[in-house]
Amino acid sequence: MVKVAVLGAHGQVAQLTEELLFNDKDVETTLFLRNASRLAKDKDRATIIDGDATKEVDLEKAIKGQNVVYANLAGTGTIDKQAKAVVEAMDKLGVKRLIWISTLGIYDEVAGKFGEWNKATLGNYITEYAKAAKRIENSDLDYTIVRPSWMTNKDEVDYQKSKKGEPITNTEVSRKSIASYVYELIQNPSEDIRESIGLEKPGTEGDKPSWY
Repeated sequence: MVKVAVLGAHGQVAQLTEELLFNDKDVETTLFLRNASRLAKDKDRATIIDGDATKEVDLEKAIKGQNVVYANLAGTGTIDKQAKAVVEAMDKLGVKRLIWISTLGIYDEVAGKFGEWNKATLGNYITEYAKAAKRIENSDLDYTIVRPSWMTNKDEVDYQKSKKGEPITNTEVSRKSIASYVYELIQNPSEDIRESIGLEKPGTEGDKPSWY
């Protein structure tokens, strides 16, 4: 039995991942979020904990005894605080495996005009997420940082991976693809350890996502 804590459990990608976890009889799931009543529908399928991801004491309630922590957190101005609290809680409790959702552009790895557009559009968002990613990378955790391209709601699993230092040229990837990759990591916890992985749908190169 693999025990998985999902932090930021109300997020769109998180909820897609949760459906995969709920259908796996070998996974026991704990959901952590603000206003836990928003996931009351899942109370018979998971342990649900209400808390603030910037507070280590709150996070400990969800992380204690887990095998994997999947963090689907967000918030310009708070994401680095959340990263700090997650690292400290995991260190304190001796939990090593972390899957951390970040964003593209944190290493200035987005190529060409798409990169220029991405930087102009996201602005300080990239800076804050870069700080959080650096904090994760400087930890001794068995992390995988995930850097998706611009997300769609397409009903498809179609993605390619890139490692830190490799350019990202494709403009989109589906949320379902990200959820599938996260689930793959949970099933294979030794995969992509201490790696920062870009996710992009092949064949979607352009100056910006097609819907902009």
